[in-house]
Parts: sequence; C-alpha cells; structure tokens
Amino acid sequence: MSAPTVDSTAVPPTLEAAREALLATFGYRDFRPGQEAVIGHLLAGHSAVAVFPTGAGKSICYQLPALLLPGLTLVVSPLIALMKDQIDSLRTHGVPAARLDSTLTADESREIFAAVRSGALRLLYVAPERFNNERFREAMRQIRISLLAVDEAHCISEWGHNFRPDYLKLPDFGRICGAERVLALTATAPPPVLADICRGFEISPEHAVRTGFHRANLKLLTTPVRGAERDDLLVARLATGVPGPTIVYVTLQRTAEEVASLLAEAGLPARAYHAGMEDDERARVQDWFLPSANAVVVATIAFGMGVDKADIRRVIHYNLPKSLESYAQEIGRAGRDGLPSTCEVLVCPDDLNVLRNFTHGDTPSLASVEDLLREITAQPEEDLDLALTDLSSRCDIRPIVVRTLLTYLELDGYLIAGTPRYAQYQFQPLESSERILGRFSGERKELLGKIFRQARKAKTWFHIDLDETARTLREPRDRLVRALDYLGEQKLLEVRSAGLRHTYRWLRRPQDIAAVARDLHQRTLDRERREIERLDQMLGLATLDGCQTGFLSAHFGEPLAAPCGHCSWCLNGHKPMEMPAVNPTGVGGISEPLWKQAADLRRQEAAVLGEPRAFARFLTGLTSPRLTRRKLSGHPLFGSLADVPFAEVLRRAETPDSGVVT
Repeated sequence: MSAPTVDSTAVPPTLEAAREALLATFGYRDFRPGQEAVIGHLLAGHSAVAVFPTGAGKSICYQLPALLLPGLTLVVSPLIALMKDQIDSLRTHGVPAARLDSTLTADESREIFAAVRSGALRLLYVAPERFNNERFREAMRQIRISLLAVDEAHCISEWGHNFRPDYLKLPDFGRICGAERVLALTATAPPPVLADICRGFEISPEHAVRTGFHRANLKLLTTPVRGAERDDLLVARLATGVPGPTIVYVTLQRTAEEVASLLAEAGLPARAYHAGMEDDERARVQDWFLPSANAVVVATIAFGMGVDKADIRRVIHYNLPKSLESYAQEIGRAGRDGLPSTCEVLVCPDDLNVLRNFTHGDTPSLASVEDLLREITAQPEEDLDLALTDLSSRCDIRPIVVRTLLTYLELDGYLIAGTPRYAQYQFQPLESSERILGRFSGERKELLGKIFRQARKAKTWFHIDLDETARTLREPRDRLVRALDYLGEQKLLEVRSAGLRHTYRWLRRPQDIAAVARDLHQRTLDRERREIERLDQMLGLATLDGCQTGFLSAHFGEPLAAPCGHCSWCLNGHKPMEMPAVNPTGVGGISEPLWKQAADLRRQEAAVLGEPRAFARFLTGLTSPRLTRRKLSGHPLFGSLADVPFAEVLRRAETPDSGVVT
C-alpha cells in the first residue's frame, strides 16, 4: 500500500485524518495511550515531548504525522539498528523512508538526497553527529522540514544518564533550518531531565505527554549472588524458568562472549552480541533472534534499541545496570505483548569496583584541562578552527569530553560555535570537464570553470582547498559546497570530504585560565560523582525495604498508590534482600610487588603516566588518548588493579612511593 499524498496548500490535517491514516497505513484501529495527545499537539502546529516507556509506541508519534504534514520529517536517532528496523517496517507499509549513515555508498547517499529534494521521501533518519557535516547542514537548509523528531532526547540533559554534547546543538539546528515543529522522545525522563528537554527545545510544559511507567505484566526481581555462584544460577534460571526469548545484559564485550559460550555449552540456544562485532555478524544475530521462540542473546547495551520483538519473556541483568534510567529502558524490552514476563538483576557485589571505576574513565586531569585551555587561547585569531581528534590526543582528554568542555565554554559565554567544516575536499570527474561545463551556461558555467581551475590533480583525484578558493574567487564557501554537491548528485563528479574541523569564535577570552580550568575540571568531577550516585541508586533498589516498582515509578515522577505485588520486596513478604559481603578494598587490594613494578614503569613512561590520575586510569584499566597512542593498553600491568577502587589507587598514585618524577 502506498503512502497517501498530501496537498501542501490544504488545511491542517485533523485527528480524524490521522486516525484514518493509522488504519489505512499501519492497520491499527485506534491509538495507544498518549499517542493521540502527542499527535494532536503536532498537527495543531505545536512542538511536543513524548515520555513513553520502551515499547509503548513512540515511533508512531512521528511516523503518522510524516504522512500528513507537507514537508520532510527528519528523525534524529543515535541508533543505526533502530533506523534500519524502522525503515524496513515503514517500507513494508508503503511509506517512503531512508537513513543517512556511514554504511552507505556515495551512490546511495546521492539517491537519498535526490529523493529528499524531489519530495518523494517522507522520513529521513540521521544520527546526531550528522549535523557536524557542513554538506548535510547546507542541504537541509534548502528543504522544508515540517517535523524534527529527536529520539533519546534525554541526551540533551546533563542530569540525564547519557548526556551527549552533540544533542545540545540540535535546538539551534532546528531553528536555523526552520523546522516547523519539534517532537522530543524518550523513555527515561525524571522531572529535572524533562524540564531540560522542554527548555532546550522551547516546548511548552503543557505539550509534554507522559504515560504511566508502571507495567503490571513485568515481574521485577533482584537476586543477590556471589561471583562464584552466578554462572550456575544463570544456567539454572534459563534451563528451568518460563520458556521464551531472553536477553541477558552484561557490561563488557568479553563477558558477552564468555557467558554466551557458557550457555551454549550447557545446551541453550545462546549467542553473543556487542559493538565489537562486525556489522554483518551483529545483523545475523539479530535476524536469528527476531523470529525465534527460545533464543537467548547475551549482549551489551548495544542490543535491544529499536528491536521490534513483542514476546521477549525474560530480561536478565548478569551485571548491575549503571543507573535506574538504563535499567528502566532495558527491562522495557520485555513483555511488550502484555503477557507476563520476568526481569531479574543478578546483584553481585564483586562487580561494584569495576562498575564504579568505569565512571572515572571520562574524567580528565586538571593539568589536561589547563593544557586544552592554554592551547586554544594561545591562538591569536578570534576565529578558532579545531581538529578535535588531534586536540584530544595532545591534551590526553577523550574526544567526547573535549566536545563537552568546549560546550561548557559556549554555555558560559566564552565561545560561540560555527558550522563544522571539512578541511579537505576531493573530487573525481565522471565525465570530462568540457562535457560537464557544456551542461551549463552563463554565470553558473563561469563559476564551475573557476572552481575546476582552483583544483590540483593527484593520481586520480582532484584536491581543492575550499577556504582558499572562496577567498580567491570572493565567493561564500557554502556556495562552493552546494556547487560540488550538486555535481555529485547529478553523477558528474564523485565528491569526498575529510578532515572534520570544528569552528568557534571567541566572544570573550578567559582572563584567568587557571581559574576557568578549575571550574571546568570541577564540572567533570561533579559529573563523575553523579554517575557513581546513579550506580549506588541501582544498588539501593536491590536492597530497598519497600516496593521496588513503586520506587522506580516515583523516580520517574509517577508514584504508585499501593505496592505493586510483583517485585522481589512484595513477593518476599515485604522483606528487603540481603547482600553477600564484599571486600571493601577489592578482591586482592594493592599488592606491594605489583606496585613496585608499576612505579618503575611510571618512571620510564613519565610523559604518559606521570600525572596521578593518568597513572590510576592505567592501573584500573581505563584507556586515554595518550595510553592508546603509546600502546600501553597492551602492557601486562594495564588493568592490573581493576578490582580495586579507583579512589584508592589515585590516593596511592599521589604518594612518594608511586614513581612520581620530581
């Protein structure tokens, strides 16, 4: 069935028209809870927020308006798997939809842009990082965007469990490109996060629609277990429990492989899934899991986002989830068909040091933050042109943290971001330049001829410096980008771009670099603290003397009137679970012979390991740009103290016996 066509001059579509399209295109006779309210706000021209549990039908809230609104619906999602599944489903319903991501060939990308420009495409899915692409941004400015739908919208909030600085730029993009309305979607938005979403996207609070968090068909169990007993308990659960498709969530990629092998050896149909696998291998696992009635996927959180499988009977957390928000999102994949399903967390105190240590991986040292500030302030120009990967490597700060620190400087009024741009453009003519120019006349032909003359030929590709060309020709750079992209779309050139640069302009320079560095560093420490608090909240849920479902619901702003009757506390006679004891200083503590070896290595590698936080990261198994560049993550001592609290290793790294070079 083909998607309905809409006259752009028609009166605004009504909810009745939406209901008719819901049946005609998707086969549903009525809306699910919350959908009608959200779609009603959008059709009336308002922006809106949809806070629905995982599997509650958020996607219909933008897919249906996409059929009724005259322009393009642009969907932002960080999940390629979700894009692929939704597009496949939409196409089976006759809805023209596509995605732009790194897996596409140049020809495929050209065809998608051509479909967008012709109006043949109703929905286009992209990742948030796509907005760093100046070619994409310039192309979208020429398109009518009726709806900008932002999935995982909690990523805009620093109070959220998965803050991503790229999300902070999305509201500005919506305004620059003239998006007529915005829909922000998330399954996990406690009140402070919801307030951030509304403020960032300028959405009126009365247009925020939240459906009930509590799902009565989910049995929530927390089971304390010692590390030595966990594997046997997991096998027993899967061998004797309620049969049905199962997801077992783990923290590490290697744990996914190990546990999947363990289950397969026990005769269970189990396979691993994680981000370290090749794309086609992950696709095979997903295709195997979707139709199965008894498959077990042992996965990191890379699995499950956007997987459309309603009959998942069990979600088991082999490792503790990193936050209540992550837990809520992951258990939301169970029992979407409304039938009874079990969600169980195997709470092993032996995991806690490793999980807490993970939270320290993104926190740079104060010295690294000062290095970053001194480098960017040392540039005399008011306009900054930064290669963030190089900056990350020089300052020993992970790339996402570099972007976050620069975002903080924007929020504090020091910088304003410009359009990211590519340092290098290359093109390869697919016809002779004479034939290409022969297709044009007048001023356009003259401009293209000038562009070609500015390019220098290598073996088969022409290279062109667009900044220099723009200055020489006295033309706006974006006009040159549009010209090259147009020739690419017409299959007259093959165009490549590389060397992403982020541009900023100083609004005011820091007067006291050391003070600003301390403030920025403190923010990273505050975020680190919040992440540890989130993990402790999850541990607190397991030992709670009270209804665990009620505690979760209250956390998301929806307290229950009475205990749920189907969580561990309710099923255990209103008694809290008791945790087995764990050594507070880790499994083995800090071995003195090992520490002596580490101190000797630190003296040898003082340029990389001299700073205490860098040394502590190395010993607890946390990578950094300098460690990776020096290939120290392959050293036998890397991660040798992963079972010791990071704070304890850091304290020891600051003492005189730690190999500090003075």
